[in-house]
Amino acid sequence: MALTSLGLSHSSPSPSLPSSAPSSPMSHKTLSLLLPRVLVSPSGSSSSRSGGGEQLLRGSPHFGVYTTATGTCRASQAVDLFPSVWPEVTVRDARLEDCWEVADTHCSCFFPDYTFPVDLVLRIDRFVGLLSGFSVPPGCMRTCLVAVTDSPFNDKLYIGCEDFKLGGFEGKFSINRGSVAGILTVDTVADFLPRKGLLRQRRTGIAYISNVAVREADRRKGIAKMLVAKAEARARSWGCRSMALHCDVNNLAAMRLYKGQGFKCIKVPENAKWPEPKTSPGIQFNFMMKLLVPDATP
Repeated sequence: MALTSLGLSHSSPSPSLPSSAPSSPMSHKTLSLLLPRVLVSPSGSSSSRSGGGEQLLRGSPHFGVYTTATGTCRASQAVDLFPSVWPEVTVRDARLEDCWEVADTHCSCFFPDYTFPVDLVLRIDRFVGLLSGFSVPPGCMRTCLVAVTDSPFNDKLYIGCEDFKLGGFEGKFSINRGSVAGILTVDTVADFLPRKGLLRQRRTGIAYISNVAVREADRRKGIAKMLVAKAEARARSWGCRSMALHCDVNNLAAMRLYKGQGFKCIKVPENAKWPEPKTSPGIQFNFMMKLLVPDATP
């Protein structure tokens, strides 16, 4: 799950540069970056060793290429030409322009075996549900969190709308080159929590986590932990005293994740008809909760 990056290697032997090297400015910059121990002059000729040391030459400051007597390349352009293998991950609230990617992530994780046209229908249904499902009862909160990767290799464009508001989303014009790698929904609606009292009142002060999903290509990078941690921070900001969720008993990876984050399995009383998520028949759930200890104040 660690981030790794590509860099310029300075330990390889110094290859010789042909005298017919290109003379364009872009060629100088590229050659200087890829062959850091070869000292390239603005005219395209390479330097040579004499007297046991390397001759000190400087490229044009316009290109940001400076060589030293030890042959070290200090070109700032290397940051752009050699990006990280794993892109940065940001967890934030979903925006209107994220909704289709959220629906696609949800369906690809929970319904991976469906094919066209059923998979398309499922995505459209989830997309519509996202737009309409953020109308919550008075006094309740709900938000969808997304883990977005900002990768320079992603060429997908997602275009939002100008000054548009629908449900809990505010849209604005943007060309989003990020990619939704994971999703999580947290709310205080308490649809899947047992009611209290003879009047079966809605429980308050409990944040419920659902629809946690990470794309297969982005798993084992700590994204699910980041989503759960962000949901916990959001629950604290809402004044919740605990968090709850349902986890498939056969999903051992998810069970380890939640237990590692401090959740504990709660035994459901016999013959109790506590509400559960509506999924495929035969799936059994563990009901898990975590107490939110108030932050210590000085």
